[in-house]
Amino acid sequence: MIYTVTFNPSLDYAIHVDDYRPGEVNRMSYENILPGGKGINVSIVLKNLGFDSTALGFIAGFTGREIRDRLENDFHCESDFIVLPEGTSRINVKLKTDTETDINGQGPNITDEAIEELYKKLDRIKDGDILVISGSVPDTLPGDMYERIMKRFEGRDVRIAVDATRDLLTNVLEYKPFLIKPNNHELGEIFGVKLETQDEVIPYAKKMQERGARNVLISMAGEGAVLVDEKGDVYRSAAPKGKVVNSVGAGDSMVAGFIAGYLESGDYGYAFKLGVCSGSASAFSPNLATKSEVMQLLATL
Repeated sequence: MIYTVTFNPSLDYAIHVDDYRPGEVNRMSYENILPGGKGINVSIVLKNLGFDSTALGFIAGFTGREIRDRLENDFHCESDFIVLPEGTSRINVKLKTDTETDINGQGPNITDEAIEELYKKLDRIKDGDILVISGSVPDTLPGDMYERIMKRFEGRDVRIAVDATRDLLTNVLEYKPFLIKPNNHELGEIFGVKLETQDEVIPYAKKMQERGARNVLISMAGEGAVLVDEKGDVYRSAAPKGKVVNSVGAGDSMVAGFIAGYLESGDYGYAFKLGVCSGSASAFSPNLATKSEVMQLLATL
């Protein structure tokens, strides 16, 4: 079984304004409401690719119920969220004009009791399962939440994928995550360098492996992507051709595609290709990637 964790799920209100004018009344030309959060995005794309998962995390209030209902009814994903007694889950506004602007809400207070309930759910995960932990940690959670979770699985045969930035990522490397997925800018920030080409990112991906990561998948937007797998093999891909419509969820889709490809074939090369195509398919669509969109791109690689 696959599990995803989203600490601070959201309702994403995506709108498009053709000629946005600050300080004036604007009319939108497009709107869509989706359940949001990095782990939730992974669950949706996994389902689209034919793989079931269970979405974990914290929800609250009427917005939390809507997140759960849309995820289960619209996308047919399973969830096992912890319902908080107070507050409301956040609403994130995704404004698209000539550029993209995100306005993210804060989210509810997460109590110690709710954290313990999450631990109990995680403790039921079995050897051989996959766990995806991704996204930022809200202020109401301990800053070392990633480490606390991964320490619970130390010595277990649970493959953990981590999609996070800076200290959230580097502090868990000692627990040997199955997969990490920084982009080239995030990888560069960790080492205090600027990384722009595939050749430049490879040595630093290997440094992340030296610190514990098993497989390092690096997304590079228009420059494509690179994978350094646990056997030391290096895979490269140019970016598939297409018009970027929506960058939200592209990285999460890459993680989902990689996991789906690995479970389908056991081959890191195929998993890498499916990950690249899943990320690009989401970027080329107003919604998250469907299987047909992914397969169409896969045929071009």
